[in-house]
Amino acid sequence: MLKKILKTVAAGLVVLICLGLAGYVATSPERPSPESSSAAWLEPGAYQVGRAEFVFVDNSRPTSKNRGFPAKPQRTFPTTVWFPRQLDAALPLIVHSHGIVSNRTEMAYLAETLASHGYLVAATDFPLTSGSTAGGANARDVVNQPADISFLIDSLLGLRDGKKPFIGSIDESRIGLSGYSLGGLTTYLATYHSAWRDSRIAAALAIAGPSAVFAPRFFETTPIPVLAIAGTSDALIEYSRNAADLTARAPNISVITIESGTHLGFIGLADPAFRFMENPDTLGCTAVIAVLGANPNAAFKTMGAPAYGIDSERDLPGICDYGYGAAAHPGRQQMITEIATLSFFESVFSPEPSRREQARIQLTKHLAADFSEVTFEPALSLRTKLSRGL
Repeated sequence: MLKKILKTVAAGLVVLICLGLAGYVATSPERPSPESSSAAWLEPGAYQVGRAEFVFVDNSRPTSKNRGFPAKPQRTFPTTVWFPRQLDAALPLIVHSHGIVSNRTEMAYLAETLASHGYLVAATDFPLTSGSTAGGANARDVVNQPADISFLIDSLLGLRDGKKPFIGSIDESRIGLSGYSLGGLTTYLATYHSAWRDSRIAAALAIAGPSAVFAPRFFETTPIPVLAIAGTSDALIEYSRNAADLTARAPNISVITIESGTHLGFIGLADPAFRFMENPDTLGCTAVIAVLGANPNAAFKTMGAPAYGIDSERDLPGICDYGYGAAAHPGRQQMITEIATLSFFESVFSPEPSRREQARIQLTKHLAADFSEVTFEPALSLRTKLSRGL
């Protein structure tokens, strides 16, 4: 009798697994045509990817007290590094900043892609804005994160043989940033803020990053190329006041817009976990609102005066108070983000002129041609070159 019951249960499990696999395949995102340029940019690079863990400690700066949890005399950074195995060369370095209540592995798919193409990628859990923060993530600590970025760059440059997991070295002329959500804000601050910026940054990428508080003056400190990626159905970082007018405010920022792209659709967990949701930002809003408090824009008031290009009196959007639009497939959204990220950094950092040109054309022309939901708006500095066919 028991044997018969076990067989029935096993058969039922097999049926459920088969149905689950069938549902997964049936709802997979549509990929670009195999003959398209974008399909080639989705292929892994030539290098196997290694991964290493570090804990860096900055003893020169404290961690503030947080909701009943005491202050600490230092700032501690659990850090993951992705790197190309067996590549003995000077590597470009990308430092990624995570979003609030998130962590350093949120964009592992991007880190692995870049590492497979010869990049060193590092991401850390910030002391007071990660999901593991004692007392809950605190957005006000974002003002300390540009200095955290500089410390991480110093720490990585200071790695010596025996502690360095990668064979090559770091090319100090090819250091870039990426950031998502609050990490995108961190990227803007570390790239542009006249008092906090790190002059070693040569390119930067902000994904769903808040920018509405920044007046044109803020973006005048550097001409380096910057790419912003945004979704029109982002319920946490409103598209119209954060991304839609960026090219008008910042002459060196290009913008990729993903029609119906959501905030959570960018993170690796979203596909397949959020594949069946109307808009996954309903989850994100619940988590973020719980830690932001009554004034979601309070952190902006500690970033400096209008002389820095910080204008907290601008028409700033709230958080999750303008509805939930139709959501793009998170798998499609991540494909677009992966191609855009790789082609952007390759257009700046590849040592081969032909590869840089190929990447520039992919970013500025082919991506939108191969994905109907994509619009690319070039930076003012790039517009002139494109109009001349350069």
